[in-house]
This record gives sequence, structure tokens and C-alpha cells, in this order.
Amino acid sequence: MLEPLYWIIRRDLTIAMRRRADVFTTLIFFVIVVSLFPLGIGPEPETLRQIAPGIVWVGALLASMLALEQIFSADHRDGTLEQMLLTPQPVSVLVVGKILAHWLVSGVPLVIMAPVLGLQYNLSADVLLVLMASLLLGTPALSLIGAIGAALTLGLRSGGVLLALLVLPLYIPVLIFGAGAVEATASGLGGQAHLSMLAAILVASLVLAPLATAAALRVAED
Repeated sequence: MLEPLYWIIRRDLTIAMRRRADVFTTLIFFVIVVSLFPLGIGPEPETLRQIAPGIVWVGALLASMLALEQIFSADHRDGTLEQMLLTPQPVSVLVVGKILAHWLVSGVPLVIMAPVLGLQYNLSADVLLVLMASLLLGTPALSLIGAIGAALTLGLRSGGVLLALLVLPLYIPVLIFGAGAVEATASGLGGQAHLSMLAAILVASLVLAPLATAAALRVAED
């Protein structure tokens, strides 16, 4: 199973590198969203520290949603997805490969950029580390959950709107615990409990989301 997983990841990463505009669009959107709030709210350090966790996490959530439609749409249009479903390998394994490639392209840049943007909010070094850790646990869960919505809305008109309506309620626990970990660390309470909950959500998503996505893809291709 590892060989087809490797080739799916390699293929999707190669295609993504040929479409760098899509990668930079997600990253630039994240930078703009997070950077606009200090300009609008003002330079008060204490206020910025209080609002930073929620703003960074909401920016990451919205940026992740921008790239969700790209997981399966191109393969659906050119028939590649149908051929993948006909292969003898488990569909859930192929789904994991595509989601992992999607996260490497859209999620990892957000994790790397977050500490730089966090400096605008006067966050300390330990808070920035927790911010990175929360995004490192949370963004894969966002991709896994979002893949279910992307599969369910595949080929539909106004699919982007329906996708947002489907996945946003499911994103709320990730947002709460992700922002909560950073806020608890900033207030001196420690964010270990919130990070543990994020890890639990990630594990549950890793087990259940590929199966649900594979089932949704079969329905979409029938």
C-alpha cells in the first residue's frame, strides 16, 4: 500500500509545483487576513495579544478552505479520479495520499508563516511555539475533514458555497482547541490539554475521514 501512496503524493506535489499560483494564493490570503487586524484595531500590545489566537486561527481556517476544491476537482474533470477508483488498491489509501499532498502544499506554508505573523501581535517565543504546534496538529485535521465536504460537493454547481456550509460547522472544534491552546499559554495556564484534544481530533479524523471520503467519491462518480 505504501507504493501507491508514495506515487499519489509525488504526482500531486509535482502538479502543485506547476501551479504555483494556487499555492501562493492560499498563503497570501492568510497573510492579508492576519495582517489587516492590527492595522484596523490599533497598536495596543495587550489588545493585540488577546485577539491574536483567534485571528491567526480563523485566518488559517479560511485559507485552508480556499484550497479544498482543488483536492479532487481537477482529477474529476479529466477522468483521472475515475481511473483511481478502478484500481485494485483501497480507495481510502489513495484518498490519504491526496489529502497529505494537499496539506503539504496548503497547510505547511501556513504553519511556517504563522510565527512571523504572530510577531505583529507581540507574542512571546513560547506562545509562538505553541501556535506552531497547534497549527501542526490542526491543519491536517482541517484537510481531512474538508476532504469529506470536497468529495460530497464534487461536480455540483455552486459547490464552493455548499462546501463552506458543510465543513464550517465541523471545523469549530478544531478552531476552539487550536485558538484555546495559544490563549491558555499566553495567559500562563498552559496549553497541553488543548493540544491533546487537537491530537485526538487528528487521530479520529485520520481514521474516519478517508473512509467517508472514499464512500463519497464512489457516490459522486456513479
